[in-house]
Amino acid sequence: MAVVITVIALIGIGLSAVSLVAHYKTTPSDFCDLDETFNCDIVNRSIYSKILGVPVAAIGLVGYIVLLVLSRINREKKFVSAILILGSLIGLGFSLYLTYVEARILAVFCILCLGSLACIVLITALAIARHVRTRELVF
Repeated sequence: MAVVITVIALIGIGLSAVSLVAHYKTTPSDFCDLDETFNCDIVNRSIYSKILGVPVAAIGLVGYIVLLVLSRINREKKFVSAILILGSLIGLGFSLYLTYVEARILAVFCILCLGSLACIVLITALAIARHVRTRELVF
């Protein structure tokens, strides 16, 4: 399961990196400006795209790197397993909040952000499954 979490975290890193570049670009992102419903530029350059001056994409990038590192540590270390779950749950909550902002406040979605949401949902589910499975193996 660690390999799958690692691959998904790498995808999340890629999505966050592309979002971070788009955040700072001044030209439109052709691949992400689909219509009035799906436009990453609107989301990535909105007032909601930064927290205390730090781009949300940068926070996601760091978060995925941390999850990647945690996923590679020996799964039998229960503390690390618990931290992986906690970190992924925090990331999931943050991603769900941002998706709420997209849906209810901005009324436009970012496909990179939705891809990131899918990644963090999968990482959270796999981290919990890994923890449960490890407990069964140890006891």
